[in-house]
Amino acid sequence: MPTLLMLLTAAILLAGCATPAQQAAYKQQDMDRRIAIYGPACNKLGFNPNTDQWRNCMLQLNFQDEASAYANYPPYYHPHWGYRGRF
Repeated sequence: MPTLLMLLTAAILLAGCATPAQQAAYKQQDMDRRIAIYGPACNKLGFNPNTDQWRNCMLQLNFQDEASAYANYPPYYHPHWGYRGRF
């Protein structure tokens, strides 16, 4: 019985793994999405498409959006958690 349980657990864990081809396809989809969103903005800013400066512009715009999206989340650590007025 424990062997069967271990085999089922291993099968479930391995079912969630992606092959390198699937990972590459996901990364390509993500990059295509970023190009569709930030590419026109970088073109309007004067960067020529498919240059290093254009790619850098896209990454910076993406970083700014992600940073502003996460800016409103509370911090994970607050120095006064558990403080009850005494040391």
